[in-house]
Amino acid sequence: MTENQDKLWGGRFTQPTNSVVEQFSSSVAFDRRLYRQDIAGSIAHARMLHKVGILTKTEFDAIADGLELILSQIESDKFDWAIELEDVHMNIEQRLTDHIGEAGKKLHTGRSRNDQVATDLRLYVRDVTDSIVSELCMFQNTLLNLAESEANTVLPGFTHLQVAQPVTFGHHLMAWFEMLDRDRQRFLDSRKRVNQSPLGAAALAGTNFPIDREMTASELGFEGVLSNSIDAVSDRDFAMETASIAAITMVHLSRIGEELVIWASTGYQFITISDSYATGSSIMPQKKNPDIAELVRGKSARTAGNLQALLMLMKAQPLAYNRDNQEDKEALFDTLDTVSASIKIMHGMIQNIQPDRARMKAAATEGFATATDLADYLVLRKVSFRDAHEIVGKIVRHCLEKNCNFEMLSLAELKQYHPSIEEDIYEVLVPESSVNSKNHIGGTAPQQVLEAVRMGRKRLGETTPI
Repeated sequence: MTENQDKLWGGRFTQPTNSVVEQFSSSVAFDRRLYRQDIAGSIAHARMLHKVGILTKTEFDAIADGLELILSQIESDKFDWAIELEDVHMNIEQRLTDHIGEAGKKLHTGRSRNDQVATDLRLYVRDVTDSIVSELCMFQNTLLNLAESEANTVLPGFTHLQVAQPVTFGHHLMAWFEMLDRDRQRFLDSRKRVNQSPLGAAALAGTNFPIDREMTASELGFEGVLSNSIDAVSDRDFAMETASIAAITMVHLSRIGEELVIWASTGYQFITISDSYATGSSIMPQKKNPDIAELVRGKSARTAGNLQALLMLMKAQPLAYNRDNQEDKEALFDTLDTVSASIKIMHGMIQNIQPDRARMKAAATEGFATATDLADYLVLRKVSFRDAHEIVGKIVRHCLEKNCNFEMLSLAELKQYHPSIEEDIYEVLVPESSVNSKNHIGGTAPQQVLEAVRMGRKRLGETTPI
């Protein structure tokens, strides 16, 4: 007997697998995390085989009990994983056969590792998607609560990292909420495509046995079955789509992290990051570094790279299944681990930030943040916007020459630039007046921020339960 005859697929081989090949081709080191999904899929498959008369009740009970025992062994770290058995599926099936004997050899009737791994991976991605959606909801709720409490807090809004116009901190937080809400919606939408069963497609052509694919799909919580057996085993769109959504989410978290880094810097001091989410320097004792936000920013590159790897993995594969697809898991698993951890860490960081409202407000009076409001003031007095824009530009230049802000100019000085400017201009130049005037849907006015918070809570409340 050759070494390969000990393998579940070894019947036609006469020479043992080269030891280097065995190491190179084994995936059990990383795909073992699919054990829960693999066991659930196998029990559902066995139950279906019993229903259609392929397994007896005694055989099904032995298989189900044996798989439950293996599940408990794995979760109690009493299961010995064997590299020579290649993957999670073969490890579990071999252990089952060792444990219950002949009945274990019947489990694989009517299926292939091709539809088995596709089923396991879809179940896993669905489970992690549900977890990520839950984490995003919790993060979003924190943003809603914080935005509500900071609806009246004024800070400068930026374009090109230059002071642009006054906004409210609550409004800025709601911009983060909207970014994450699109991520949440994308995950929810993709879940419908993930949640389709390939089980029963077998190797690529289906099976000769009278299987019931709808039964196994229902038992595993799938919304339906994939309608083409070739596509069912070869499709990895769901992995690429999930990786794409995760990469976009990481880009959003990276942008949020970048703003935290900027706002916590000495030049801004808009926020203080909690000591529990910062680190120090090995040489400079005064330093408090926003390393965690920087790490999230850096990890976004990993998820972008993983997405590229998956796209390149699939781009030249002929139908149906190819062993290339073993390479989908490490990139996908790393992405899912990374986005999940990053959501949690950013959520915790923002839960614990302390805004410096006085510093924010003071910064909103710098950089001529109300220049556009001054131009709008002139437009309301029948000055064309282009002329108003030029007038205000000249006033800004005058202030730069005098090293002062708008409010420091006398009414007489202002009237030199246009006679329609009156005493009420000083009310317009106050940052609070600026934000209050943007009182429309999507505007930064406190009233609109509170309405956005209310609508955000409604949106989260309407999320279809998973």
